[in-house]
Amino acid sequence: MLRGIPDCISPDLLKILHEMGHGDTLVIGDANFPAAAVAEAKGHRNIRCDGQSAPELLDAILSLFPLDDFVEKPVIIMDKMEMHKDLECPVWEQFQDIVAKHDPRGGDCVDFLGRFAFYEAAKNAYAVVSTTEHAFYACIIIQKGCL
Repeated sequence: MLRGIPDCISPDLLKILHEMGHGDTLVIGDANFPAAAVAEAKGHRNIRCDGQSAPELLDAILSLFPLDDFVEKPVIIMDKMEMHKDLECPVWEQFQDIVAKHDPRGGDCVDFLGRFAFYEAAKNAYAVVSTTEHAFYACIIIQKGCL
């Protein structure tokens, strides 16, 4: 057992977070995100976090590592497709509140990327975390900074 490690951070995820270096990115995908395929595209790891929500994991992860302050937007949320333009995405507000809790830039360091461009960016991530989050468009990429 370790102190200060949130319960939702599995040993495998903790290892990944520790291995990541400055500038590496991590994807947190919702239940619909093709995590295994995206991770396998370039031989990266897919860490399953079944039973966990995307906001819960984001909060836990950001309690352990800082966001990159060498880039303007170290947080990228998957944007809605045109056909879903009227769909409510309250999870986005949760993401932004969590980022603001851990980074003084708050929502200013968050950007949005269309679905297919997000998939391409995700293929370059150090690892992909699978959640069982059911909210739509609850996928996010975070870029690790320096301690």
